[in-house]
Amino acid sequence: MLHLWRDEATRPVVAASLTLGIAVGVFGLSFGVGAASADASVLQACAISLLVFTGASQFSAISVLAAGGSYPSALGGALVLGARNGVYGLAMSPHLRGRLGTRLLAAQWTIDETTSMAMARSDERMRRIAFWVTGVTLFTFWNVGTLAGALAGQAIDTHRFGLDAAFPAAYVAMLWPLLHDRRARLAAALGVAICLVLIPFTPIGVPILCAALAVLVGIPAPAPASAPAAAPAPGAAS
Repeated sequence: MLHLWRDEATRPVVAASLTLGIAVGVFGLSFGVGAASADASVLQACAISLLVFTGASQFSAISVLAAGGSYPSALGGALVLGARNGVYGLAMSPHLRGRLGTRLLAAQWTIDETTSMAMARSDERMRRIAFWVTGVTLFTFWNVGTLAGALAGQAIDTHRFGLDAAFPAAYVAMLWPLLHDRRARLAAALGVAICLVLIPFTPIGVPILCAALAVLVGIPAPAPASAPAAAPAPGAAS
């Protein structure tokens, strides 16, 4: 990565990836602390970050388990949130070719941030560089943050210091930048309403799964087909 930093053409990509990686590492720290507050061991917390590596799904699964929910409920919510990565994979597949091992690693690192950083570049070479540099940076900082948070969570009483609030705080921090238009705010409000209605009489984790239906509000309506041009009237000038 050092040679990319020395190259003036790729230096902005490396700088942006490092900045993003540090921010993601803070969320990884929060996840590690939250996992410890949910009685997960350091090994379990680190294994989830290494193998899953998609923050929203990890936060969802651990928060459901911490609240006493079942494993199927935790898995269901995590899969719903992680399904979007499959769409990112379809978008990135033409740009990330190579041997099987390379493509498997690319699949593991295809998340919101790596996809957006890559697709923001118009040059094919810069697109691949942005993807791989962002992937390395995020994967490193996320897992280091998880380890540090899990170790800290094991060393202190997370409930006594209020660190069990790490999950809701992290969710708010992740969602806040997305609430920039009316459709996004409507989807968020509908999701909250669904949860509040279902919480009193459904098992833990089910309200989160059902609240995912609110994303349908955020899907823009298809643009109306343009009307065919009217045929010229008989005798009209060509």
